Amino acid sequence: MKREYTFAGFGGQGILFMGQVLAHAAMFAGFETSWMPSYGPEMRGGTANCSVVISDRKVRSPLVYRPDLAVVFNNPSLQKFGPRVKPGGTVLMVADLIDGGPDRDDVAVYPVPARGIAERLGHPAAVNMVMAGALLAVDPTVTPEQFEAALRTVTPAHRLATLGANLQAIREGMGFVTARRQDRPATGGGGE
Repeated sequence: MKREYTFAGFGGQGILFMGQVLAHAAMFAGFETSWMPSYGPEMRGGTANCSVVISDRKVRSPLVYRPDLAVVFNNPSLQKFGPRVKPGGTVLMVADLIDGGPDRDDVAVYPVPARGIAERLGHPAAVNMVMAGALLAVDPTVTPEQFEAALRTVTPAHRLATLGANLQAIREGMGFVTARRQDRPATGGGGE
C-alpha cells in the first residue's frame, strides 16, 4: 500500500501543519511516512504546499508528482495540482475560496465550504482543520483517532488553546463530506 498526498494554498492557511499532522498520524498507525514542505520566501500570502507519502514499506522518495489525493485552498493551487492527481484520485477543495473546479471527470471532487464552516463555528482560522475532517471522511488510511492523537502531539504548546476548536472543525468537515457522500457520489468537473 502506498498513498501520496499534496496540500497546497497560500502561506498562513495551515497547509504545512495539516500535512505534518497527517504524517504523524500515519506513524501512529504503523506506516512509513514522509512529509516534505515547499514554500515561497513570504511567511504569509506566498505559495505553500507540502507532500505526504504513506506506505507500508520504506518511502524511497518524499517527492509527489502524481498524488492520489490533493487538498487545494486557492485557484493557483487547483490549476497547478488538480491536473496532476492520478485518474481515480480525489480533489478536496475549499469551495468558498476557489472559483470553479478541476475540468476532469476521472477524479472525485469534493467542494467543501470550509471557510464558511470555520466562520460559523467562530474559528475562522480553522479552515485547514475543516479540510482535514473532509480528508478523513474520504480517505481511510488513518483513523480520526490517530489524526487526533497526532494533532495533540504536533500542536505547539502556545497553541494548545486552539485544540478544542480544531477538533470541532475536524468533526464538522467529516460530517459535511459524509452527508454529501450519502446524498450522491462526488463528481468530476468541479462540483457535486
